[in-house]
Amino acid sequence: MRIPPVVLALLRSRSGLAGTVLVGFLVLSALLSLVWTPYDPTLARPQDGWLLPMSGGHLLGTDRLGRDELSQLLTGARGTLLTALLAAVIAAVVGLALALAAVLVPRWIGAVVVQLTDVLIAFPVLLVAMILTAVYGGSTWTVVTAVGVGTGVNLARVARAEAGRVLNTDYVLAAHAAGSGTWRTVRKHLLPNIAPTLVVQLSLVLSVAVLAEAALSFLGFGAPAPAVSWGRMLHEQQQYIAARPLLVIWPGIAVAASVLGFNLLGDGLREAADARLRIREAS
Repeated sequence: MRIPPVVLALLRSRSGLAGTVLVGFLVLSALLSLVWTPYDPTLARPQDGWLLPMSGGHLLGTDRLGRDELSQLLTGARGTLLTALLAAVIAAVVGLALALAAVLVPRWIGAVVVQLTDVLIAFPVLLVAMILTAVYGGSTWTVVTAVGVGTGVNLARVARAEAGRVLNTDYVLAAHAAGSGTWRTVRKHLLPNIAPTLVVQLSLVLSVAVLAEAALSFLGFGAPAPAVSWGRMLHEQQQYIAARPLLVIWPGIAVAASVLGFNLLGDGLREAADARLRIREAS
């Protein structure tokens, strides 16, 4: 089976390869947690509290309540990945809808959409999430909605510029002259040509979603206990950082590696999607 050139270009890129490895590790950890964890991540065993790594059958040790650190990290990967993916889906729907509305509707309506997008961009994602949490309570869906909408309006600005460029190309004008309808043009010409840009932007949305979920959980605005979250792990262990620094380092590394992985993957996808760079490397 022939490997697509874009995939080869992604794996040949240093940033793309590193991002693929880091994101792949996150995905594998999340999938593994669905079928196996060393211990119940929410099971408290005070008699086993503060165990050091590689002791008592706990690879990464335990916290003050005796909960296994590795089990919590694996389960936290599942929650983080789910939140990031759902937020990316919402961001794609919101961003694409606003972008198409800005370029396909009459000009005065498009101007209103553009102004609305600029206003929404001014609201930070964390602030929107805190407002939604105050109204509806902390939950995964609150975080997903806030992050998805907040990043979706930023995606809309990029998608709008790309859509406007594609609609002014000669082949789209020729399609209109040949009788192609608006939605056929969108389906056949517009979406395929802006898809690479959207994929790159969505990979960056994933990194923002991971960081936002951890930050909101750290501040107490994420999913309530007993749901496991890397941000909550950081919050619960921060007062013991002097006595047990590793309990803070592990979830911190997990968050940093996931954010770095998605950012590097986005850089690699941007390089792989640019045909000029691929031709330059091949020559």
